[in-house]
Amino acid sequence: MRHRHSDHTDHEHRHRWPFGRGSSMDGAFRHEHGGGRGRHRHGRRSGRLFDHGELRLVVLALIAERPRHGYEIIKEIEDRVAGTYSPSPGVIYPTLTMLEELGHATVAEADGKKLYSITAGGSEYLAANKAALDNALQHMQSVNTAHGGGPAPEITRARENLKLALRLREGRGPLTEQQIRDIAAALDAAAVAIERS
Repeated sequence: MRHRHSDHTDHEHRHRWPFGRGSSMDGAFRHEHGGGRGRHRHGRRSGRLFDHGELRLVVLALIAERPRHGYEIIKEIEDRVAGTYSPSPGVIYPTLTMLEELGHATVAEADGKKLYSITAGGSEYLAANKAALDNALQHMQSVNTAHGGGPAPEITRARENLKLALRLREGRGPLTEQQIRDIAAALDAAAVAIERS
């Protein structure tokens, strides 16, 4: 089932999947930068920012943080790589449509715009592909550090892991009093250890 997008790229989104229906759209980096001479390189084997399947995971992780519009996802990815790459609407919106069709995301209308949220199935998919997501996030942070400074990639990865673990656990259902105490104690211990480092 396809959904209409309210922006000016609606026609493009409904009639053209730029990398083939069912693909992860992760060829976007090469596509947007010409695929040949002048292409940006970020240390991946193909010169792309994202390896196969990674863009889908990154987009899903972003809407797991909080519901987002397509434009917000574009800007967030751009910010996280210090402006070295900005995915086009023709890449992001088909990826979001694919995630919805796979049951990993839901969409709701808000102020005439589509707001995407993760589903329980999407959370399970993220958990099952945690290693690939970590790799993508760490690479993005490495690019950010190289071009715009910022914290060490290892710290950023660990922080994102913690936030994702909390979201996934909360998504599985209510916590018992003991589980709440255990999680709070673990977080407090981590905070103390960081402060003393």
